[in-house]
Amino acid sequence: MSHYHSYLNSAKEILSVYAGEEPFSSFIKKYFARYKKYGSKDRKQIIHLCYCYFRLGKSELPLSIEEKILAGLFICSDAPNEILQQLKPIWNEKAGLSMEEKSSLLTESYRGLMLNVFPWKEELSNGIDHEKFAGSFFIQPDLFLRLRPGKENIVKQKLEKAGITFNAIKNDCIALSNSIKLDEVIELNKEAVVQDYSSQSVGEFLLLVRRRPSDKVWDCCAASGGKSIMAKDILGNINLTVSDIRESILTNLKKRFEKAGINHYKYFVNDLTKKSSKALPLGSGEGFGLIICDAPCTGSGTWSRTPEQLYYFDKKEIVKYSSLQKQIVSNTIPHLQPGGYFLYITCSVFKKENEEVVEFMVKNFGFDLIRMELLKGYDKKADTMFAALFKKPV
Repeated sequence: MSHYHSYLNSAKEILSVYAGEEPFSSFIKKYFARYKKYGSKDRKQIIHLCYCYFRLGKSELPLSIEEKILAGLFICSDAPNEILQQLKPIWNEKAGLSMEEKSSLLTESYRGLMLNVFPWKEELSNGIDHEKFAGSFFIQPDLFLRLRPGKENIVKQKLEKAGITFNAIKNDCIALSNSIKLDEVIELNKEAVVQDYSSQSVGEFLLLVRRRPSDKVWDCCAASGGKSIMAKDILGNINLTVSDIRESILTNLKKRFEKAGINHYKYFVNDLTKKSSKALPLGSGEGFGLIICDAPCTGSGTWSRTPEQLYYFDKKEIVKYSSLQKQIVSNTIPHLQPGGYFLYITCSVFKKENEEVVEFMVKNFGFDLIRMELLKGYDKKADTMFAALFKKPV
């Protein structure tokens, strides 16, 4: 049996035991740790085949699982490759064609294929081109860096010295290949932060915030702290409080903050889906001048990075997350000062998680909507996100 048949059979076996209950990246590490017969090149090829299969999403091509894996590889390839040459030479000859042309070999039309890959067109937020968005699942997004203030030239010089090719999107934003080992070249978090292009674009909303020196800032779903670091870089010396639902999340955040040079901040663990009598660590004065709420969501705007989530997604999750977001917003808003700002963010493409939550906030809390925007990334090899900035009436 050739290496290529072995790769295909291994991918088929892995897909038969993986059930989508954890990120595929963590699952596959455990799998290869258990089965040590695979070399590094073998692992890379097998993982790629699995991801190509996931990128087909909900499409119901009348093919065997082996052929679906190869169909995914065919659609995702922009040039001929060894695996297709050995296992599907007819497709390999056409690997350099456009996605539209290649899809005609698999199904009736490109539009029909895209409709099946992502079948929830009616749930999309306003302004999303369904066909282009679905097509983006077949393209691996770029890795983006946000260069921290004063470090822009240093980072670029280090990358150039290391022979690393990058695309300067803006003075403080660059795009690179996902395969680059950045931590061997630059000081991550101190000099630059790994942050998607659309996530960086949220910074434009922070520029609209008019703060008083005494205002406190609360990143209420802080996760690894990327938005907090950006807020500090944009807003300057802020009185920062961060929270999340698990201590382990905040442990990672603290390590990142240390590297980023953020030493003065308050933190606490709290489940914001529940009304809590626990006093927030506000210190003197009451309320926050700015609350950043990067809410838990379906993550649908990031599925081109994690296509297994597309493959295993259940539409019922949209309503579940929308309800969760409304609970978090309702339990967080009482801690905002009159005249304070609330920045609501998701990495979702679904209107129930985006525009409908905005409508809920305006209707129930009388907020002034300063700016609302769908941050399209599907045509930039980036994530798609949503952000809305509100101001609480005085």
